[in-house]
Amino acid sequence: MPKESFPGERRVALVPSVVPALAKVGLEVAIETGAGSEAGYPDAAYTEKGGKIVPDRTSIFATSDIIAQVLCYGSNDKTGKADVPLMRRDQCLVGFLRPLGSSQIVQEIAATGVTSFSVELMPRSTRAQSMDALSSMATVSGYKAVLIGADVLPRFLPMLTTAAGTITPARVLIIGVGVAGLQAIATGRRLGAVVSAYDLRPVVKEQVQSLGARFVELPLEAKDAQDARGYASAQDEAFYARQRELLGRVVGESDVVITTAVVPGKKAPVLVTAEMVRGMAPGSVIVDLAAERGGNCELTRSNETVVEHGVTIVGRINLAGTVPYHASQMYARNLATFLQLLVKGGKLNLNLEDDIIRETLLTRGGEIVQPRVREFFSMPALAAQAK
Repeated sequence: MPKESFPGERRVALVPSVVPALAKVGLEVAIETGAGSEAGYPDAAYTEKGGKIVPDRTSIFATSDIIAQVLCYGSNDKTGKADVPLMRRDQCLVGFLRPLGSSQIVQEIAATGVTSFSVELMPRSTRAQSMDALSSMATVSGYKAVLIGADVLPRFLPMLTTAAGTITPARVLIIGVGVAGLQAIATGRRLGAVVSAYDLRPVVKEQVQSLGARFVELPLEAKDAQDARGYASAQDEAFYARQRELLGRVVGESDVVITTAVVPGKKAPVLVTAEMVRGMAPGSVIVDLAAERGGNCELTRSNETVVEHGVTIVGRINLAGTVPYHASQMYARNLATFLQLLVKGGKLNLNLEDDIIRETLLTRGGEIVQPRVREFFSMPALAAQAK
C-alpha cells in the first residue's frame, strides 16, 4: 500500500484492522512509511497488526504483487502518472481508476501489463454490497455536504425556542436520492432541518419518507428512470428543461440545496439554473456534489466556493477525503473483502466465472478487457469476447 499522492488526499487504502484478515488468505501487507498518518493511522498501528513498513514508494511497487490504492492513475490526474513507470506486467492494481474517464489514460494503464481492478465497476448486487466502495464514499460525501451547508448558512438548522422567541427550522432540499442523497437526508433530519428530496425515480419515495423527509413529486415521467445497475438513467434535454422549470419553485423556497446527480462517464446534468439561483433568498447555500463532473448547478465552479446573487455555491470535490479516518476505514473494509475473494492461498485467483471479479477486471495482458468500458469508448470487442 503506497501513500496517496493526489494533492490534499488524506485517505488511505488499508487500515491496520484489516491486516490480520488479509494475512489469513496468505497476504503479507507492506505499507509505505507515513501512508496512514494523515488519516489517523500511524506506522506503529500497522506493525502491531503484522504489517511491514517500507521506506519508499519505489520499493513498494518493486516488491509487491498487489498494489492497493484509493486514487490510482486514472482517478488521480494530478500526480498519478508518476506511478506508471513503477508498474510492471502481471502486477495487480486495485482502486478507483475512473474507467469511463479518459480512454487514453486507461490505455496507458493497460500498456504497462498490469491486471487492474476498478472498484467503480463493482456490481450492484447483494453479494457485492460489502465491497461497494462507491456507496461507502457517497455515504461520507452526503453526510459532509450537510455539515458544510449548515456551516455556511447564516441561520440555524433546527427549530429553537429561546428567550428571544422561536427560531423556525431551515429548509433543506436534496436533489438526487442515491446513497449520498439518503445520507444527506438523514443528516439534515438529525440536525433538525425540514428536509425535502427529489429524484426522477418514483421508487425512492418510500425511502425518502422513511427517513422523515417529504418527497417532492413533479408531474414528469422519466423514460427508463433507472438502469440495470440501480442508478438514475440519463434523460434527454427536453426532460431536463421541464424538470428545471418545475423545480424552480421548490429550489426558491429552500435555504440549503444539495445536488447529487451524476451519470457515469458523462457531464453532470444541469438541474439548477442561474435563474433558479437568482430566485433563492440571500444567504442561501447550494452544495454541489457533482462539481467534479461539471456541476448540477449552472454557476458551480469545480473545487471553488463562489457567491452569486447572494447565494453561496460550494463546488468542493473529494468530500470523502475530508473525513479520512472513517472514509479510510470503510474503504479498507470494502477492499479487504474484495481481496479475500480475489486471493486464495496467497495467490491471485482470477475466476472469471465470478461476476464480481469479471465485472471489475479492467485491464489484463496489455489490453482493456472490460466489455462495458470497450463499448463506452467505441472499441471493438476482443476476440474472446466476440465469440
